[in-house]
Amino acid sequence: MAEIQVGRVQIAVALAGVGTLAVEMVAPRLLAPAFGTSQPIWAAVIGMTLLYLAVGYHLGGRWADAGGANDADLLARVIWYAGIATAIIAPIAPPVISFARVALQQLAVGGFIGALGAALILFAAPVILLASVSPLAARLLLHQTDTAVVGGLLGRLSALATVGSLAGTFLTSLWLIPLFGSTRTLLIIAAGLIVLAAWLTRRWRRLLGLLLVMALLVWRMIYGPPSLAAGCSRCQVISTTESANNIIQVVQRVDATAGPQTLLLLNEGLAVHSVYNQRYAQSGDARDLLTGGGPWDYFAVAPYVLPDRRPDQVRRMALLGSGAGTAADQFLAIYGPDAVVDAVEIDQQIVDMARTSFGMRDSVVARGNPNYHVHVADGRTWLASQTGKYDVIGVDAYHQPYIPFHLTTVEFFRMVRDHLAPNGVVVLNAGLGADGDTRLALALATTMREVFPNLFVLETAQIGNWMLVGSMQHIGDGAANFAANYQQINQPALRTTMALVQGFPFLSNQRGDLVLYDDHAPVERLVDEMIFGAISQ
Repeated sequence: MAEIQVGRVQIAVALAGVGTLAVEMVAPRLLAPAFGTSQPIWAAVIGMTLLYLAVGYHLGGRWADAGGANDADLLARVIWYAGIATAIIAPIAPPVISFARVALQQLAVGGFIGALGAALILFAAPVILLASVSPLAARLLLHQTDTAVVGGLLGRLSALATVGSLAGTFLTSLWLIPLFGSTRTLLIIAAGLIVLAAWLTRRWRRLLGLLLVMALLVWRMIYGPPSLAAGCSRCQVISTTESANNIIQVVQRVDATAGPQTLLLLNEGLAVHSVYNQRYAQSGDARDLLTGGGPWDYFAVAPYVLPDRRPDQVRRMALLGSGAGTAADQFLAIYGPDAVVDAVEIDQQIVDMARTSFGMRDSVVARGNPNYHVHVADGRTWLASQTGKYDVIGVDAYHQPYIPFHLTTVEFFRMVRDHLAPNGVVVLNAGLGADGDTRLALALATTMREVFPNLFVLETAQIGNWMLVGSMQHIGDGAANFAANYQQINQPALRTTMALVQGFPFLSNQRGDLVLYDDHAPVERLVDEMIFGAISQ
């Protein structure tokens, strides 16, 4: 084998490592629309990738011994087939994942099992083929290598594969996916592998495989990203965008009561994350921003579980997980433009979408409210850097069907407590299971009781969420306080939502068994148990 061929084989090993990890990094992005991106999903992706690698190493060794010792073209063919298999993921991913998502909705199949099955179908072929490259390359080079330096050769090939994998991880997650999206990233990876296969043995007819990539790219450009609007009845998809964190859909519908609405759907499309009633732009009436008892409406009314609270005493809100700004816009419309809102959203593209499609007028928008500040950051990280005090701190950071564990723990709520004004409240949107399962909500409430001596629960008129309201001040009979405050309040939007409130204290006999800490917060396990609990009924 010529020296140039040795170098080509080593480059092939490194680039196969790039392709392997690139496919693995795209996998959770493709699964996110159906299952989110929680720890169990990552466990499924990593676990199946390791299984495919083991199978690929084994098959590569058998192929090498069966006839690959002097056949560089066998190595090139394997890489070429890996490129074709990677390209084919693009068209088959949407129907496979949609099928898994429907199973999750209709049969209550756990997200972990659904992700496992989808990953098995989608990513097995390319990863197995790419894993076989290293043993094929090793067998190809061993016949001209002095036995005294075989260890060095094998070590060098392992190092090249590992460095390539490292490059594939960062290249894909930090550049390709944010810039091109999941589908086009797969097609770029596929094209690179096809070109590598042709270059490796100078059989340029293999470049015809690029025709498949080009056809799929044209298909992607014509039809755009797949739409997943299952959680929104009577909706028309206006735009679908893929950010570094989410698949973002803006949809519109006409509500029988609120009229034309713009809604934000993320990832799996099974939940509405923000609502904007378009007629507010003409009326300016805060009531036109209300959602008829959706969870967003309750952040503004939560302070009135305390005795003798007046609207002029509620001036500052921090909202962690603001989405497209539904709750923040309501707060400012109700309490006036002199009120202060710090809204925290981790996804810059959601913020951009809110400004263009949801009427958000924060401090950076022309003629926006200078007291409305939107921060692109993780909610807990942002809060830790602040020194101000708030009358309301809202937490609404669901990433369906899970909630980020680090926003559920005793340590987090201690941080929240330190940023509350003396009469301030924290309000957490706690979702219930489809059948009213309260296990997650009870764990959250029990955890909050470790920090806040008073906890009150507002049950939403829609969906059945619990809004957990914690305070360091004595609440007493929260329902009686709420009713008394309602009689004294004249603000129409506040009165509209307060009339819908069903409230009850979190009594000692409702205390759950689990307290969540940074070191142990099995939020995903609780949600999966709720899903599997529905199966057994």
